Amino acid sequence: MSTAAFDPVAIAPVLLKSGHSGWLDLRYQQHGEDWVELELPWREDLVGEGETQVLASGPIVSLMDMASGLAIWIRLGEFRAVATLDLRIDYQRPAKAKSAVVGHASCYHVTRSAAFVRGIAHDGDPTRPVATMAACFMTLPHIGARPIGE
Repeated sequence: MSTAAFDPVAIAPVLLKSGHSGWLDLRYQQHGEDWVELELPWREDLVGEGETQVLASGPIVSLMDMASGLAIWIRLGEFRAVATLDLRIDYQRPAKAKSAVVGHASCYHVTRSAAFVRGIAHDGDPTRPVATMAACFMTLPHIGARPIGE
């Protein structure tokens, strides 16, 4: 599938600065044919337990969900509405204190109505993940592609 129609470098500033992603300050890092990397910067108000200074799990789930969506759009070569059906995060260890977390998501299979993604979250060393992720998304048809009733 071609990536010509969907340019993550051009769209990331718009997608990542609005809504929940904007509040989390997610940042585009890089991408390939079917994958993307986003960064979740460390911020004190995102810490799970104050004494540890480690990012909470909730923002990491949001990071991986957004990275998954971007990976799907890159693989499809177009923006299309997607809905998270199942997203599983298996935590391997806490992130380093006061450390950003990078989410790497890869869309490895697409069917007519579903997309499958796997990935990792790490704090600087991808060989030592903070968490692994597997997810399934429903891909929705283009709104307005057919008149209502057809």
